[in-house]
Amino acid sequence: MRLHQFFFCLLLSSCFALSSLALPLCSDSRAPLEVNSTLSFCPYKVKTCCNTMEDSNLNKQFQAMNISDKSCASVVKSILCAKCDPYSSDLFSDNLDQQSVPFLCNSTSSANSTTDFCSETWETCQNVSISGSLFAASLQGRAGAPSNNNTSKLADLWQSKTDFCSAFGGASSNETVCFGGEPVTLNDTTPVKPPSGLCLEKIGNGSYLNMVPHPDGSNRAFFSTQPGIVFLAGIPDQDSGRVLDVDPSSPFVDLTDEIHFDTEFGMMGMAFHPKFAQNGRFFASFNCDKSKWPGCTGRCSCNSDVNCDPSKITPDSGSQPCQYQTVIAEYTTNGTSPDPSKAKNAKPTEVRRIFTMGLPFTSHHAGQILFGPDGYLYFMMGDGGGGADPYNFSQNKKSLLGKIMRLDVDNIPSASEISKMGLWGNYSIPKDNPFREDKDLEPEIWAVGLRNPWRCSFDSSRPSYFMCADVGQDTYEEVDLITKGGNYGWRVYEGPNIFHPESSPGGNTSAKSVNTILPVMGYNHSEVDSSGKSASITGGYFYRSETDPCTAGMYVYADLYGNGVWAGIETPANSGNFVSNRTTFSCADDSPMKCSDSPGSSGPSLGYVFSFGEDNNKDIYLLTSNGVYRVVRPSRCNLTCSKENATAARRNPGPSSSPSSSSSSCYKHMNGFYGSLMVLFVSLSLILLGSLN
Repeated sequence: MRLHQFFFCLLLSSCFALSSLALPLCSDSRAPLEVNSTLSFCPYKVKTCCNTMEDSNLNKQFQAMNISDKSCASVVKSILCAKCDPYSSDLFSDNLDQQSVPFLCNSTSSANSTTDFCSETWETCQNVSISGSLFAASLQGRAGAPSNNNTSKLADLWQSKTDFCSAFGGASSNETVCFGGEPVTLNDTTPVKPPSGLCLEKIGNGSYLNMVPHPDGSNRAFFSTQPGIVFLAGIPDQDSGRVLDVDPSSPFVDLTDEIHFDTEFGMMGMAFHPKFAQNGRFFASFNCDKSKWPGCTGRCSCNSDVNCDPSKITPDSGSQPCQYQTVIAEYTTNGTSPDPSKAKNAKPTEVRRIFTMGLPFTSHHAGQILFGPDGYLYFMMGDGGGGADPYNFSQNKKSLLGKIMRLDVDNIPSASEISKMGLWGNYSIPKDNPFREDKDLEPEIWAVGLRNPWRCSFDSSRPSYFMCADVGQDTYEEVDLITKGGNYGWRVYEGPNIFHPESSPGGNTSAKSVNTILPVMGYNHSEVDSSGKSASITGGYFYRSETDPCTAGMYVYADLYGNGVWAGIETPANSGNFVSNRTTFSCADDSPMKCSDSPGSSGPSLGYVFSFGEDNNKDIYLLTSNGVYRVVRPSRCNLTCSKENATAARRNPGPSSSPSSSSSSCYKHMNGFYGSLMVLFVSLSLILLGSLN
């Protein structure tokens, strides 16, 4: 394990696997390149981590080795070329002492190959001279270290095959990948059947945009509304027949005084620091109106740096360019409770303004925030609206619109440093953000080419799988597998298809000039609406709960309008390739709260599916305009699942702490003024409707 991974695990107090299963990923954390033909030197085609220049440099390095034995030359060439393997991130990830050599499969490897390639390498090359040998790297402090680094033969460097393979053999820390002399292939091609359907129970009437499990691991979660009210709720056990334990009259925090609430505006995201149980820090992402609130003072995203003049933008919906702004603010429970885990409320006073930026138009600003497994804050930002991104902000590397940002909120520079670096608030830049390799990128940017990313999540079992749903323009809704520096195409592409904008005052980007990463899942508008208009994707989660074993490992997502729910299956496993299956959903007969009927359908009426949530048991929730739904055992809806053990007891991940004294039965029949207000509002205007414009 790398030292930085070890210390990161200590900081989190629980060392989960940072990539428990392999994903096609290069050693610099970028996605592999798509190529039309095999590289000239290395035998990689379709997907590779080397461009033509890198391939040529490897050839030059190989020629300089001057290996006379053909068999040994072939072995060394394959090892050199492992840098181009689509799984090079795993092949080299833990090999600290000799970065030029991947993990070589040996007799003890339980990974992707049964070949003892380490022994083959030794036996083929042990007495062959190799100039500038890959295997002469310093191995100070390790058993079997070579005593003479000036020689070029393996037998002179290493005392025995055992010593050699002790240093170079094995598999990556997740035990899934080693190098067997050929491009890595993962053999798990067992077909997985889509679920027979999803069984839901309704456990709340409230309408929420965000759900975040309590960081202390208890059976509690925070729910936030679009107007800006955050509630702390107790989560009932599966099969308990109970509902969310929440007191509508006693919110955790009320931020409505700062927030501008309208169809596409409001509190769009919230995140709790990974160490919240110790430091009490939490964050809100919301919109403000500078004409009504003096704290709404960000720079305009339409500026000379991105070749945009605010004076030339036509006012949108009666507002001026950058009148509305996007904000990330930090808050704390300090002052309300000495123990953040026991805090039942927080003061609505900003501790620190993390980010403020003016928006050119009134739509497509996304706004979700979440902490990644690396401890950094990820911020999802839409293209700014205006209809088909007329100023091409998503492809403009100097604009933060249409991007995913990655910020360090633990190391805050001084005010003078922030001004000097031209930052948008109180944060610093992670040193491994992709601007280090691409000098044209703004340093905050992690990925580009998004239209309106609506709900992203890291897979709790495989954190390298970072999934984002991106709302389409006219024809296609997509799910993207986000990687460092990835370009997801908008507005060169809409989904897998070339997009042709009607207006381009900001110019166009040629498809040939970008290395677009196409969606891994998605659906056409016509699949959910015969007119092809009413469609807007809502991203979800990989299902990791034990409750429904027939959905385990699948990525669940939905359409905003409640027209469909999908389960994406990775086929073959660990390939990054998915098959998406539309699935039915129904309401359990014994649901604690009665589900709304859907006319002409056997399933419940969900209304608008605003978002998904995940609790500390990894159970999945649908946050809808008609209430909060949870995925439950298939048998409760008479669905067939041969893997289900209907009598299995559910286990709580941590201590239970009821956030309020109000009874569950009380909440079942009331939601306070807010619930009624939201239902009325949704009935009058489609929440997030602008995402289709």
